[in-house]
Amino acid sequence: MDALSAVLQSVRLEGAVYLNAEFTAPWSIRGELGLASVRERLAGAEHVAFFHFLTEGACKVRLAEGGDVLAASAGDLILFPREGRHLMGTDLHLAPMEAHAVITPDPEGGAQLFHMRHGGGGAATRFVCGYLALSHSVFKPLLDALPPILCIPLGDGPAAALLRELFHAGVRESFALRPGAASMLAKLAELLFVEALRRYIERLAPGGIGWLAAVRDPHVGRALALLHAEPDRTWTVDELARGAALSRSALAERFTALLGEPPIQYLLRWRLALAAQALRAGRDAISRVAERSGYESEAAFSRAFKREYGVPPAAWRRARPA
Repeated sequence: MDALSAVLQSVRLEGAVYLNAEFTAPWSIRGELGLASVRERLAGAEHVAFFHFLTEGACKVRLAEGGDVLAASAGDLILFPREGRHLMGTDLHLAPMEAHAVITPDPEGGAQLFHMRHGGGGAATRFVCGYLALSHSVFKPLLDALPPILCIPLGDGPAAALLRELFHAGVRESFALRPGAASMLAKLAELLFVEALRRYIERLAPGGIGWLAAVRDPHVGRALALLHAEPDRTWTVDELARGAALSRSALAERFTALLGEPPIQYLLRWRLALAAQALRAGRDAISRVAERSGYESEAAFSRAFKREYGVPPAAWRRARPA
């Protein structure tokens, strides 16, 4: 299993579509990420990423406080990995309408699906919005590597066409309230997110650093895959180097240059991330979680955990979201 798949499998993504939007030119909207009712339902999530999938038309988008303006068109996914207000529209110099002022619940979908309509009556732009709830502690390496906004073309190939058609079918089913529609939309949201990440990694400029650049590197990516596949194994740099087809010194140097830390230090932090997730999600004794994380004593585990997360394991578990 590659490192990206291992991280995505570990975070246990939960996704859904909650908004169907239609705007006509000229228009400009300022929005917070996620409706109040949606955010209330997600109160138990460690982290939530939101997305807009354009099904028709085109628009521009940027963070509300400024920054780069990104252009999006039909078939593009706009992803917000972190919290923040944003502007979208055909003309971002227009006085923006607040998004919450033009949102109405679906008369049949109740609190699960909403509509948004606004604009001057010109060319139409349509998109659907959704979210992905995930474990921040495990997702952090990937989350830290992403910019605040991503605009990712899904392309025109057979796989992208199939994905768009499935997504459209899911939205149509949500309107029809057919049995299983909510589950179908959740899986499609996850599928859309994974495909977007794959496309983003493929488009990264050569020579970069960070977790995504490391995943794409043929040697360091292989070492990461080995670590993520067997995090409880007593790895050595020599073993990783053999698996990555590099010398020990070359792997250590390349790994550290891309990720900012040597392989074994990365492994220890990944084990703690998995431990943090296990403490929040399960009821295993802390001593058992410590053992699975490679620590011979609960005390040593507690010290390492507190250095990483600022609180001891017991306090972390008690503070888990409702």
